[in-house]
Amino acid sequence: MTDERATLEGQAGGRIAENIVHFARTLRRAGLPVGPASVVDAVRAVEVAGIRSREDLYWTLHAVFVRKREQRAVFDEAFRIYWRSRGLIEKLLSILSPVAPARGEPDKPKAGQTRVAQAFQATRERQQQHEREEVVVDARFTVSGRELLQRKDFAQMNAEEIRRAKAALRRMVLPMEKVRLRRLVSATRGRIDPRRTLRASLRTGGDMIELRHRRHDLKRPPIVALCDISGSMSQYTRILLHFMHALTEERRNVHTFLFGTRLTNVTRQLRMKDPDEALLACTQGVEDWSGGTRIATALAAFNRQWSRRVLSGGPIVLLVTDGLERDTDEDLEREIDRLHRSCRRLIWLNPLLRFEGFEARARGVRAMLPHVDEFRAVHSLDAVADLCTALGGERGRGGQLTDPRAWLRRAEAHAAQDAARLAAS
Repeated sequence: MTDERATLEGQAGGRIAENIVHFARTLRRAGLPVGPASVVDAVRAVEVAGIRSREDLYWTLHAVFVRKREQRAVFDEAFRIYWRSRGLIEKLLSILSPVAPARGEPDKPKAGQTRVAQAFQATRERQQQHEREEVVVDARFTVSGRELLQRKDFAQMNAEEIRRAKAALRRMVLPMEKVRLRRLVSATRGRIDPRRTLRASLRTGGDMIELRHRRHDLKRPPIVALCDISGSMSQYTRILLHFMHALTEERRNVHTFLFGTRLTNVTRQLRMKDPDEALLACTQGVEDWSGGTRIATALAAFNRQWSRRVLSGGPIVLLVTDGLERDTDEDLEREIDRLHRSCRRLIWLNPLLRFEGFEARARGVRAMLPHVDEFRAVHSLDAVADLCTALGGERGRGGQLTDPRAWLRRAEAHAAQDAARLAAS
């Protein structure tokens, strides 16, 4: 009986070690920094602590693999899917103990579920490909496939394309032009700094004077994003939040606001390290998602409560909306003009520019266009890449199409032609 028990324990130990290795690979694909040393430590920790319950295994592996607070959500979701869905713990406990714990009800989806599911999917695909002895050519990641994804509208993407678009947005680099400040700093060349020059000459008793120079300090301007989350804009804003999360993680002077019928500051939520957890917090913190829109009311709230806090240092304001306004045009024009005067550069990102026949004929659009510096599309990866180029100080694609005055002149010309045609008829 003792020999049989030892044999069963040896089999269970081999199984648990093998499953810990596969579990660590899944965590690595989900984004956690899990190396070979961590896997060895996890196996040894489980051997020392033993397997008495699911909670014991959870916290033993948690103590080894989780090193930061933002990694808890991904680890929890991976542990739930890997160990509970397959019933591995119950099988091992059935060998080591006569009674196995009952399986509980499945948990609700949590933050990190998408990344963990993708990691499991990659594991299954790799195992299936290893089992099959045939070569499968996947054309989705070829040059033509990437070009199609770059030009495709966010609203027309399927789940896989949206996942790849979000990953591409997080990898985008934003080369921001620097603004010259009034503050002077030491430099190797520039204007002469008399105070530092005289102070340096005291070291040699005035026999040799080495000139010291100074120049104006350069700083990247802050970025403030005002994103519309109404029914017509929710899908675009949800995807663009991944871009704002990557931008917030890279730079500290980035502020993001969401507005529908009210204004909500989600800057603190986007500072979470895990993107899934950050977007889940943004969704839970907003009450009017996919509802109506009041642009004038939201801009008035921003100008009254937040403009003096975040619009300092010559910021760049990104206004993401389609311009379909319910409030009066006089209020909208007054608030957008105040916002334009408070920032260094106001860029309007409108997904309606994806239509070739779009014209600035709506009253809300015509009220906002005279008070913005640039009018750009935001419906695809190419449009976001062009925005990054423009923010870097270079001339992006679009040319005159980004000039709001050109859109106004075109709308006025078409209105005059319609009036002339109506008068002739």
